[in-house]
Amino acid sequence: MRQQEARGKVKKIQGRVKEAAGRITGNRELEREGSRQQVEGAVQEGVGKARRKVGEFFDGVAKAIKK
Repeated sequence: MRQQEARGKVKKIQGRVKEAAGRITGNRELEREGSRQQVEGAVQEGVGKARRKVGEFFDGVAKAIKK
């Protein structure tokens, strides 16, 4: 797992906490902010995974060429 994936996971968890806190306290703005943060984290995590997969693919291609 690379940094971007890890940051996305952390952002998703922070968003869940904010959303739950917003629900508990009745603070709709905090709840919405948590929801948005979860989406941002999911996108960031997805981009990180895609970048990692592309890198792994090219590493495989480079190894195949060297053989």
